[in-house]
Amino acid sequence: MSESLAIVTEGLSKIYGSGNTEVVAMRDASVEVKHGEVVALLGPSGSGKSTFLTAVGLINPPTTGRVLINGEVVMDGPRAMTSLRRFRRREIGYVFQKSNLIPFLSAVENVQIVMEINGSGAAEGRRRALDLLEELGVRDRADNLPSMLSGGQQQRVAVARALANHPSIILADEPTAALDSSRGRQVMELFAQVAHDHGAGVIVVTHDQRALDVFDTLYEMEDGLIGRAEHPEGKRVKY
Repeated sequence: MSESLAIVTEGLSKIYGSGNTEVVAMRDASVEVKHGEVVALLGPSGSGKSTFLTAVGLINPPTTGRVLINGEVVMDGPRAMTSLRRFRRREIGYVFQKSNLIPFLSAVENVQIVMEINGSGAAEGRRRALDLLEELGVRDRADNLPSMLSGGQQQRVAVARALANHPSIILADEPTAALDSSRGRQVMELFAQVAHDHGAGVIVVTHDQRALDVFDTLYEMEDGLIGRAEHPEGKRVKY
């Protein structure tokens, strides 16, 4: 596992409104995630987890604080680096609560299209898409539409899509919320595999306590603050 840092956040805050309507959604959120490390961000609904993730994902800029990816400052308060969209497509993979697969494309086409948007040729894109589906155990479903896949299979295709452009970080927002315990654990184990095998820095936002032992590091968020979490396996915690 590489020890270099994939993600660093320094004192992130997010404030909505002003005066009597001001809401502090996130305050002084500072984390470090190494390449090859899978991190869980825990906390109840409304604690600021999704706000944090969208800041790291360069979707919703913080009010103050910095985001560094691979050592490069990509967000400094609301000021973003130039060519942000291209950087985001190249370096960040996303997985959400719902797989959000395009319903009229097959599994392989859902993965392939991401690469073609970034300029890959059709043949090259299809080869990598099939390789990823093979690695994630759904190669036999490559030509099936999303409606023909189980929830767990759809999430595996979504992970393959997130990996398509060789991103250095993967961000997942409640990816097991709609899955049963067994399938939920399989998906969590999949993120650990992705981190360790692909050297990506992975953050999984979750309130699911069923598979925390698969994570290298746990953070906990409440009232916009990141605090300490106990790890069931005695692994390190961040606070």
